[in-house]
Amino acid sequence: MNRIGVLALQGDVPEHARSVARLLPDRPAVPIRTPAELEEVDALLLPGGESTTMDRLLREAGLDAALVRRAREGLPVLATCAGLILVARELEPSPGGRDPHPLGLLDVKVRRNDYGRQRESFEAPVRVEGLPGGAFPGVFIRAPRILSVGPQAEPLARRNGEIVGVRQGSLWGLAFHPELTDDPRLLRQFLRSAGFRL
Repeated sequence: MNRIGVLALQGDVPEHARSVARLLPDRPAVPIRTPAELEEVDALLLPGGESTTMDRLLREAGLDAALVRRAREGLPVLATCAGLILVARELEPSPGGRDPHPLGLLDVKVRRNDYGRQRESFEAPVRVEGLPGGAFPGVFIRAPRILSVGPQAEPLARRNGEIVGVRQGSLWGLAFHPELTDDPRLLRQFLRSAGFRL
């Protein structure tokens, strides 16, 4: 039976777990806090949260190297917001901020918090490649901006023509939060691409 994990070090872990439960009520998401737990799942969600804190906790737990290895072996990963920052190839330095050390998995350059502060959060329609049913409700909270996409990756989602989601094989990176909506389509598309039967 396929199992989906959620990195459970910090961030909106319960929201991801609830979104999985809506689609797979008989297969709850597995919280991932150790390299051994990571070995037991067939797909992984990297939640939004505080990217510098998540970076530190990943390294303290020894999960950084394990995550890099499993992702390079083909583990399907959906990285949202802070998760996108963590998996990026490169970060543009953010003004006055201490930036995390990206894992270099996704061929994009991003800048943290580039859509504004918490009070400037917003929801906007996002067009997702291959997603039926029209625009997806993109929730942007202190979101990273995708500044450039390298040749190994391809655009997956756009807002007003701007790239806000990227795919590189089985690794997806989103600047917005699908888990904070009641719309299951994007997670369903990801899980189906990862071999889950829904």
